[in-house]
Amino acid sequence: MLEKLEKFFDTLADYIGYVCSFLMIAMMLNIFYDVFMRYLFKNGSIAMQEMEWHLFSVIILLGTSYALKEDAHVRVDILYTKFSEKKKALVNIIGVFIFMIPLALLIATGSVGFVMEAFTSHEISSDPGGLTHRWILKAFIPASFWLLIFMSMGFVIKNINLYRKAVNVEENKC
Repeated sequence: MLEKLEKFFDTLADYIGYVCSFLMIAMMLNIFYDVFMRYLFKNGSIAMQEMEWHLFSVIILLGTSYALKEDAHVRVDILYTKFSEKKKALVNIIGVFIFMIPLALLIATGSVGFVMEAFTSHEISSDPGGLTHRWILKAFIPASFWLLIFMSMGFVIKNINLYRKAVNVEENKC
């Protein structure tokens, strides 16, 4: 049962990774177009420049869930690398519940007012020719942290499976 859940979360994280990959390509094309227009035709666009950091922000916000699946997140590796697989799994599980979920909950719930203020005030770029509907970008903040909380459950399941395998290996050695 846990293996099926782990596979579900891994598949979902892979889809998130694909979305981030396509957004990265879109961002690179946007940058290429912006630089091309600015330096060859002396015709820049503030909206295109803003779109660069909007796309970058979405990539980073969504990419945290994919990084968790790939075990590419930040941690203190000085001690962690010397741990057994069983201890690594325990550290990961405990770390999710003590650090990741509380921080993600704080950001997810604390940023909703920020999004609502942008939505109700119809916030737009302060630059002439900039992008409108800034609340859409800001809405990715709480959404991505709720997604991270959801994906952290998959990370916990993965580490429970790793812990169980490590225990089975230890029992078979005895």
